[in-house]
Amino acid sequence: MNSMKKFKIGGVPEHFNFPWRVAIEEKAFESIGVSLHWSDMTGGTGQMIKGLETGSLDIAVLLTEGISRAILQGTQAKIIDLYVVSPLQWGIHVPMHHEGLREGSTHRFAISRFGSGSHLMSYVLAQKNQWKKEDLAFNVIGDVYGGIWALENNEADVFLWEKYTTQPFVDKGSCRRVGQVDTPWPCFVIACRNDVLTQNRAIIEEIIALVKKQAAKLSSHPKTAEDIAWRYHLSITEVQQWLSETTWNTETVDLVTSIEPTVNFLHDAELISAKEAEAWATKLF
Repeated sequence: MNSMKKFKIGGVPEHFNFPWRVAIEEKAFESIGVSLHWSDMTGGTGQMIKGLETGSLDIAVLLTEGISRAILQGTQAKIIDLYVVSPLQWGIHVPMHHEGLREGSTHRFAISRFGSGSHLMSYVLAQKNQWKKEDLAFNVIGDVYGGIWALENNEADVFLWEKYTTQPFVDKGSCRRVGQVDTPWPCFVIACRNDVLTQNRAIIEEIIALVKKQAAKLSSHPKTAEDIAWRYHLSITEVQQWLSETTWNTETVDLVTSIEPTVNFLHDAELISAKEAEAWATKLF
């Protein structure tokens, strides 16, 4: 057991990461000599980027736009594969007493952290609604619970978060969902710290191959919706709908083509500079 390779991995405590959790619980990684320690990252992509930077994480399953920007701005990590190839459906949430998105000079967004998905997707929404960048204000709230609290306490006008995760809050009247905004790119990737990847590339590729196998198995298993619903406190109907809209990556994909729209958006929205965007493919992978 002592000869096991140990890795620290982080991801959101949401239904997307069900294949990882099942594989770890079934001790599937032991067959390739790996001990994987999973940490739930309630603070999302921003928290995971911090973990990769400080060394508290070796590997992270995080949002494409967040980690792409972080790496292009200096985070010492690489994207090694796509994890979910379908878009992420961000619910647009507002306080219960708001009928919809408020028209005004400033739109106050609750975000988990700067550089997180909830932060970067606010620019996608702003672009869609033709709001000026300077009319966006941000309140850093840490995680989904902080976002709901901000809406309930008039600390934010808008909160973007994955719509199935927030469904229980919508159901109990903590906030109102007035629409959704989808990522125009594959939503989740697997990233690894440079130093860890340099020393362990072959075994990390084996880990990913095993997760793809697990995801393929779960995608076709009749009990998957029931198991996810029970574990993540969602209704079976919601999970069935989510599964029909979600594609875990079980194939070999072209990373450059897949992630190019993300980099183009980050550059167009001035979230990365022209210099940071230069030779992006060699920096990201």
